[in-house]
Amino acid sequence: MDFIKKLRVLDYVIIGLLVLAGLVGILTAKNFRQTASKQIEATSKISFTVCIRGLTYTGDDLPLKSGEKTFITIRNVPYSELEIVDVKAEKRKQMMPALNGKSFVAVEDVSLPGVYDAIVVLNDTAKITKDGAVVGGNKIKIGLPITLEGQNYRFGGTVSDLKVVNITADEALNKVINSTDDDVQ
Repeated sequence: MDFIKKLRVLDYVIIGLLVLAGLVGILTAKNFRQTASKQIEATSKISFTVCIRGLTYTGDDLPLKSGEKTFITIRNVPYSELEIVDVKAEKRKQMMPALNGKSFVAVEDVSLPGVYDAIVVLNDTAKITKDGAVVGGNKIKIGLPITLEGQNYRFGGTVSDLKVVNITADEALNKVINSTDDDVQ
């Protein structure tokens, strides 16, 4: 009994945390609680688009080319080298009134020479979870900042599109998986 009287509040907190940790361990072992590795539903190819706005380049051809590799960094964490599937780049445009005065046309912005807007499509293999596609420990979602880096360039952009490519051989199931909530309703 003298032992219980000598315990302080901090001792009770430590004992409580140890009991709680033991319960979590038991629940995980009995499959009542899922760990991160058990949440992976499939591994699949994904295709994602990176939008690079305001890319400044004064050379002849952009260094990003279809079929070449680029190293990507996700949230300032180096990830991997991926193949560039497609690149579309246009000089920055501005809206000008048409000659008829009733409509507008997009023309190259001569006040910003060498400024481009580019769209780069990349492919990778991802782990598919309930929350989305995961590559390199990061969830790939629209709006995610990403950096593309090569031998002589480093461009920052954001993910603007993401597609999971054929998770299963069942085409109908793939359509359901890749559909948005609006498509299902």
